Amino acid sequence: MNFDKTIKNKKKELLSYFRNRASEFLTNIKEKFSETQSDKRSRAINEKLNQTKDNLIATLLQHADKEKWTNKERLEAILMITYCHIVVMIESRNFVSPYEYMDFSIRVGELWDPFCKLCFYYPYNDVTLFVPPLFSEVKTKLTNEISQYIDKLNISHNEKTELKSCYNKVWNLVTSGEIQLELDLHFSYNNQKYVVDFKSGFGSNEKGNTNRLLLVATIYQNLEDNYKCLLLVRSEENNSYFNTLKNSGIWQAFCGGETYQKIHDFSGFNLKQWIETNIDWKTDFNEETIQHFTENNLLEYLIW
Repeated sequence: MNFDKTIKNKKKELLSYFRNRASEFLTNIKEKFSETQSDKRSRAINEKLNQTKDNLIATLLQHADKEKWTNKERLEAILMITYCHIVVMIESRNFVSPYEYMDFSIRVGELWDPFCKLCFYYPYNDVTLFVPPLFSEVKTKLTNEISQYIDKLNISHNEKTELKSCYNKVWNLVTSGEIQLELDLHFSYNNQKYVVDFKSGFGSNEKGNTNRLLLVATIYQNLEDNYKCLLLVRSEENNSYFNTLKNSGIWQAFCGGETYQKIHDFSGFNLKQWIETNIDWKTDFNEETIQHFTENNLLEYLIW
C-alpha cells in the first residue's frame, strides 16, 4: 500500500486491505478457539485489527514526518484509515458473534469517542494536550492548605486538632478511595484549560455516573488552574441525567449538532462535514453485516 496524501480518498482500497487481514486472522483464530468460545474469538479479532490499524497509522506518520504533511493532511488520512478499520472490525466481530442491540449500542459509543479525539491529536488550531492532575496530589495540596490556615488561627492546640479531624472526616465522606480525575480529553486553548468527557448518550441507569461527573467537575473548578469542564454527547435525545449536568453550572454540556460544533470551534476541523461526506455505513458494510443489522434494527445506532 502506498502512503501518500491521496490515501484520504482510498476508502475501497483500505477496506479491502483490512478485510484481507481480517480473513487471515480469522483463519488462525478459528483454529485456536472453538465456536463455543465466541467471546475469545471476538477479543482476538479486535486485538489483531487494532494492531493492524496502529501499524498503518505509525507507517503513515513516518511518511508524513519525512514529507512534512500538515495536520490537515495527517488528520484526513488517519480518519479514513480509522473509519475503514471500524467498518471491518464490526463486520468481523459480527461474523464470530452476531451483535445484539445492547452490546452493539455500547460498542458504537466506545468507537465514537476515540474517533472524535483524533481532531484534537492533529488540530488545525493551537490546541495543546496536557496530563491531568492526580487526585492524590490534589487532595494533599488542599489538605496542606487547610492545615496551614488552621495553624494560623488564634485558637488552642486542641481546637486546631479537632478542626483538622473534622476536615479529614469530610474527605472520608466524599470518597473511601481515590477519585479518577482523568477524563476522556484534556487540552489547552487560548490560555484556558479544558477537561472533556465524551458520551454516546444517557441511559436510564446513569445516576452513579452523573454523581461522579458532578464530583469530578467540582474538584476541577476548585483548583487554581481555572479548568472548564465540557460534556460532549453524540445523541440528540437525552434524559434528566444530561439535564442535571447541563443545569449544574459546573459542566458545559452539549449534544448532537452542538457537540460537533464545539469540536469544530476548538480543533478547527469540521468533523460533522467529514462524516457526512465520507461515512456511509449501508454502502460500506458487507452484505452479511447489513442483512443482520437490518433484520435486528441495529442501523439506528450508527447515526454519528
